Amino acid sequence: MRNLFLLFLVCGHALAQVPLPLPPFMPQNASLGAIPSTGGAPNPQWSSLLGNLLFFYEAQRSGKLPSTNRVKWRNSSALSDGQDVKLDLAGGYYDAGDYIKCTFPLSAAVMSICWGATDFGKGYDLANQTPYLDDMLRWSLDWLVKAHPSNDTLFVQIADTNLTNAYWGGDQNIPEPRTSYQINNTSPGTDAAAGAAAAFAACSNLYANRVFSSSYSGPATLQNSTYAATLLEHAQQLYNFATSARKVVYQQSVPEAGVAYPSSGYGDELAIAALFLSWAQNSTSLYQQAQTYYSQYNLSDYLGVFNWDSKTPGLPILFAQIAQANPSFGNITNWRTEAESYLDGIVYGGGEGYSTRGGLLYYPSDSEDASLNPALNAAMLLNRYLPLASTEKRKQDYYNYAKGQVDYALGKNPMSMPYVVGANPNSPQNPHSAMASGGNNISDINNSPPQEAYVLYGAVVGGPDKYDRFFDIRADWPETEPAMDYNAPMLTLAAMHVLNDTSDPFYTSLQARAYQKPAGMPCDAAYTDGCGGPQLSKGGQIAMGVVIGFAGVVIFSLVGWWGWLSWRGDYDPCY
Repeated sequence: MRNLFLLFLVCGHALAQVPLPLPPFMPQNASLGAIPSTGGAPNPQWSSLLGNLLFFYEAQRSGKLPSTNRVKWRNSSALSDGQDVKLDLAGGYYDAGDYIKCTFPLSAAVMSICWGATDFGKGYDLANQTPYLDDMLRWSLDWLVKAHPSNDTLFVQIADTNLTNAYWGGDQNIPEPRTSYQINNTSPGTDAAAGAAAAFAACSNLYANRVFSSSYSGPATLQNSTYAATLLEHAQQLYNFATSARKVVYQQSVPEAGVAYPSSGYGDELAIAALFLSWAQNSTSLYQQAQTYYSQYNLSDYLGVFNWDSKTPGLPILFAQIAQANPSFGNITNWRTEAESYLDGIVYGGGEGYSTRGGLLYYPSDSEDASLNPALNAAMLLNRYLPLASTEKRKQDYYNYAKGQVDYALGKNPMSMPYVVGANPNSPQNPHSAMASGGNNISDINNSPPQEAYVLYGAVVGGPDKYDRFFDIRADWPETEPAMDYNAPMLTLAAMHVLNDTSDPFYTSLQARAYQKPAGMPCDAAYTDGCGGPQLSKGGQIAMGVVIGFAGVVIFSLVGWWGWLSWRGDYDPCY
C-alpha cells in the first residue's frame, strides 16, 4: 500500500501542471485599453491582450469548475456528459456561443496553439501567462484523452447542434439529452482521428521541448516529459486508427457532426498528423508518408484558407521548419518554393483571397461566416515563415502584410473597432454568447437583455462583412459570435508581439466612441438586408438625391440642346 501511495505521489508530481500565480491575472477594465503605455519590453498592453485571450477559454469551460476559476459568473455545467455511453465525458470546452462540444475544431485550435507556443513560446513566459497557457491546454487535452477511451474510438461531438441552438440561456439549464457521438472501426472518420492525432503530437512536442530551430524563440516553459509521453501515445494510436480504418470524412459516419462542422476532406489531416509525429518520433519515414499524402491528395493545388477544416496552407511551412531543423528529413528548398508560392499569392495577389477596401484579407466563401479568422490565420502563417524566407524583400513584405491584418483586427479599420471583447471602450458590446448575454428569450436575443450581462473578455468575434461594416448585433452570429478557433491565431500573434514589439496594439490610440454603428443592415448568413452594399446615412441620401437630381437636369438640358441643334442642321456628329 505504501509503495502504491509513493507511486501515486511520483506520478502525480510528474504530471503536475505549472502552478497558477497568486494573485491571479484578471483582465483590466476596457477603458485602460485606450491609454497608451510607456512602452518597454515586454509591452504591457500586448501582455494584457495575451492574458485576455487566454481568459476567454476559461469562460468557455464545461464540466466541474476548479477552485481556481477566475470567471465568477460561470458555473459547473454538463456534469453528466457521457452517461449515455457509460463514460465520463464531462469537461472540455463549449465550442462557440452555445453548448455543444466538438472534437474536430477543438483539435485544430489546440494544434495551432501548441505549434505557436513551440515557435513563440517565450512570449508567454515574458507576459507571465505560461501557467494559464498550461492550464488552458490541459483542460483541452485532458478532455481529448477522455474522448479517446480506446485505440479505435473517438468521441467527436457532445450534444445535438439543433437542440442547443434552440436554447438561449445560462449554463444551469442546458437542454438534455446531451447525446455522445463517436467514430470507431465500423463507423470511422479519417479527418477527425488524424486531426486529434495532430493536436496530441503538436502538444507532445511542446511539452517535450522539441524545438524546431534557433530561428524561433523556443517553447514556453512548461516542459513535462511524462505528460508529453502520454500525449504522444494517444497521437500514435489515433494516427494508426486514421490510417488503418476505412477512409471517410467523419460526418459520413456521424451526420449530426456535419451540421456545425462538416469536413471537406482528410488528406490535409493525415499529412499534418504524420508531420508532427515525424518530429515527435524523429522519424524520416513518417516525414516521407506526409510527403506522399501531400502528393496523393493534390494538396499543392490548394489556394484557400488555413482554418479548422483545412490545414493545407500550413503544411509546406511545417515541412520546411522540420527540414531546416534536420536536413536529413528532406530538402528545404522544395518546401520553401511551395510555401512562398502560396504566401506570395496572399501578399502580392493571385490567391483566392482579395483585400477589402479597408484592407482585410477576404475569401469569398470562407470569410462569409467569420471574416477575421482567415485573415488572422494568414498573418500567423506569414509570421511563422519569416525566418525561412528566401529573400529579405519577401521577409519584409510578409511582415508588413501580416502586421496590417493584425492592426485591422485591433482597430485600424473603417469602423475603428478592435474585434476583441473588453480590450478597449470601442470593442464589441454584444457578442453572440448564450452564456455571457444573460438572456433567456430565443425569439428576441437582441433584447434579452438589452445590454450584455457579462463581459466576455478576450473573445475574438467573427468580424465585419465584406464591406468592412460591423453592426454589433447579438443575433448576427457571423459578425459577433466568438469561437475556440477564432482566438487561436491571435494567441500566437500576441505572443509574437510580446516578444518583438515595444509599441502598443493599435487600439490604444482609439478613444471612447470612435466606433459608430453604420447605417443599414449587415450582409451575411444571418442578415441579407444589407447585401446591396453599404448604406448612406439619411443626410447622405438627401445629398445624393440632390446630386442625382441636378445631374438629371443637366443631362436633360444637353439632350434638348443637341436636339435643337440637329433640328436646325447646325450639328454634324462626324465633324
